[in-house]
Amino acid sequence: MRDNLSHGADQGDTEELEYNPDRLLDTLIEQLQLKNDAALARALEVAPPVISKIRHRRLPVGASLLIRMHEVSELTIRDLRFLMGDRRQKFRLSDAQGKPKG
Repeated sequence: MRDNLSHGADQGDTEELEYNPDRLLDTLIEQLQLKNDAALARALEVAPPVISKIRHRRLPVGASLLIRMHEVSELTIRDLRFLMGDRRQKFRLSDAQGKPKG
């Protein structure tokens, strides 16, 4: 799949650079040869409203769902992030994460 994804998006192409979970979900449906969002929800083992909320930008694609997408599609996390428009080189932990309680 890596050959089909261009990681060097053109700076002038703003559509390529914007967050777009539809592209990610549509690619997964195509890759997994599914019929619709309900079938994708079953494949990912999530409730159908989760996919709907992601499509309507009411719910972000979380880390656990991204990992599940990787497991079922065998696409790399990097490719999945690229498909949804996430161009960050690194993820940052919040100040609360990683600190010992005490």
